[in-house]
Amino acid sequence: MKFKLLFFLSLLFFSHSNAQSYIFGKIASENGAEMQDVTVINIRTDEMVFSNDDGHFMISGRVGDELRFIKAGYDRVAKKVSQENVQSPMNISLMRSTIQIPEVEVKQGLTGNLKIDSRIYNKPKKVEKLLADLGNYMKQKSDPRILAAKPGEFVQPKGEGFMIGKAKNKWDDIDLMSYIRTSLGDDYFTSLKIEKPLIDHFISYVFAGGFERKKILKYGFCSDADLYRFQSFVLTRISSYRAPQTKR
Repeated sequence: MKFKLLFFLSLLFFSHSNAQSYIFGKIASENGAEMQDVTVINIRTDEMVFSNDDGHFMISGRVGDELRFIKAGYDRVAKKVSQENVQSPMNISLMRSTIQIPEVEVKQGLTGNLKIDSRIYNKPKKVEKLLADLGNYMKQKSDPRILAAKPGEFVQPKGEGFMIGKAKNKWDDIDLMSYIRTSLGDDYFTSLKIEKPLIDHFISYVFAGGFERKKILKYGFCSDADLYRFQSFVLTRISSYRAPQTKR
């Protein structure tokens, strides 16, 4: 009887020590402002939640779990869950990411020498005429015969046809590419050993790999969850992108 009682108490203690708890907390900016729509991820369970309008969040977890807090435009924060965090709310502060200011080109000012300044700031008459002629040419409508099919070329038949996808998307892939690059920053891609001139090409490569973006393009809105999903998808494509062309 004593053995059974001891076994039951041991089992009860083990279950209590390994029980799943809920972690509560609040997220604020460096200025103390409450932050909503911050992505909170439990790395062990892959559970993902978002902070509410007041910056509060709740996610299941236990002591030792790693929680990550992600929001576009802010430095990411990772925090290990302690026994204190299980018993009392967790307070998280996010800092704005450092934005590099582009270089400003300093143009040559007036020198005071009429001959030099006129050569710098006054375009030659031939150049002005060429630019004017080019502008007039661009305004003219193209002759339909220029775009007409040559003999033997395939011509798409006219008719009602069908449409792939939905019309009148607010964004296209170029808009989404620009938003992702601006939000994540070039440092994110260079840390993956993607050279700056190839960043747009790499993002297009990720898109072509099956990254789901129909809703993003339709509504012209990319959420923090979409950014996180893009980064997760990058991890599945980066190795093949670095591989030789014949292996892709």
